Amino acid sequence: MTALERAIARPDPVHDFGARSPLYGLERRSVGFVDVLAQSVAAVAPAAAATTVVLLVAGISPSATVLSIVLAGVLSLLVARTISQFARRLAAAGSTYTYTARGLGAGAGLASGAAILVGYGAIAMFALLGGAYYVTFLLEAVWPAFGGPGTVAAVLAAEAAFVAVVLVRGIRISSRIALVVEGLSVVLIAVLLVVLLVRIGPIDPAEVLGLGGIDPAALAAGSVIALTAFVGFESASTLGVEARTPLRNVPRAIVWTVILSGGLYVLAAVAQVAGFDALGASLAASASPINELATAYGLGGWGVVADIGIAASFLACAIGSTTALTRVVFTMGRDGVLPPLAGRAHPRFGTPIGAVALALPVIIVVPFALLLAGLDVRSAMHATIAVGGAGYIVAYILVCVAAPVFLRRIGEATIGSTVAATVSAVVLAAALVTFFAVDAAAGSVALWVVLAVAGIAAAAVVLRLGRGLPSLARIGSYDEPVASQVLGGVARPEAAGGD
Repeated sequence: MTALERAIARPDPVHDFGARSPLYGLERRSVGFVDVLAQSVAAVAPAAAATTVVLLVAGISPSATVLSIVLAGVLSLLVARTISQFARRLAAAGSTYTYTARGLGAGAGLASGAAILVGYGAIAMFALLGGAYYVTFLLEAVWPAFGGPGTVAAVLAAEAAFVAVVLVRGIRISSRIALVVEGLSVVLIAVLLVVLLVRIGPIDPAEVLGLGGIDPAALAAGSVIALTAFVGFESASTLGVEARTPLRNVPRAIVWTVILSGGLYVLAAVAQVAGFDALGASLAASASPINELATAYGLGGWGVVADIGIAASFLACAIGSTTALTRVVFTMGRDGVLPPLAGRAHPRFGTPIGAVALALPVIIVVPFALLLAGLDVRSAMHATIAVGGAGYIVAYILVCVAAPVFLRRIGEATIGSTVAATVSAVVLAAALVTFFAVDAAAGSVALWVVLAVAGIAAAAVVLRLGRGLPSLARIGSYDEPVASQVLGGVARPEAAGGD
């Protein structure tokens, strides 16, 4: 028997490992890189964002729509690089909540957790509303009697039921559904955009970029709206427990999501701006830009198919956003921040069933409440994306502040990582303030909605901190090796029972 064989047969005891991970119950190491990438891509929903968010940007910054999207893409890459610093070192399910807590402590971690929950939740609502809008738009074109609030409500209910089933059945099912739906939608939209550009003819880059007269305030506000097309790219970080080789696959998925999405957005913005300029029409006034351009350039049938793809993309976004949301809620349950129910996992499917039960009713009820309050679908979408975007950006600011502190503490800070994180935090904060100043001046109520939500979240964080429970020391838990995975591993007696 060789020394290696003897070591394997009779290993020396290795102590101080737990009997199970703090995030036990999830289906550990069950999905590969493609599934992890699908999670982030689904949460971003590039096929839907390529049309809807470009339209929103055009409404805020009509003369610099393309440039706003390019700037948002560069900023997103900087933030992605910063978040990846954590993802390379921690296999977590709490996304920016866990990362910020590890860098700045419990208070900042709770603030980041509240912000990212608002972000995931509001974008999930936005996606459900967007899917209902496009499905109703399609149905009304075929059968006018199907238009109206009743159809929107019915589609919302159907979407919610489908999302609930997918969330309960497991990450492999949800990621595969999201991959197929979003992949086909992206290919369809990309092909249509290329054909449209060919039909439109020669394009003047200076005219499309709006270099003739740029309003800095509108450019900043447009960039913030454009940033909402990228938010969710970090949601792969919520699969740190369930991903195989997470310290490699999660960072790769985060960065590649930004790159792939950014390429599609620039293509979509150029096609839409150039197309409407050639027609002498207003992009901001369009109800369905891709559909209208397809009709104008003799591709009417493709426009309908594209709308189907956009509706499907919204559904994939709802799945991706709620998947990420429930993992953060699950982590908070295990950390003792939320009730124990939040930390329960399904014994068969390995899904955070308790978090699903707590979060999904809110995601479903709020869109109905907005419609019952008298808002039309597009106004409700504007309100939810503004709230969601603000939540994401606040979480990104906090994690960017936390990254240099965390890296310095473990002795791995570099000039590049510090500069990227600092620039990202400063630019994000400035852009967010500028956006709400411009949006409020335009008469939008989004700022007041955001302030109300922020007030509620802040009160919840202060109340939780004020209770001063010992469980606050556990904030920031992540997946850890357990005794059964270590050669000669011996579980700590106090950890054997778990909690």
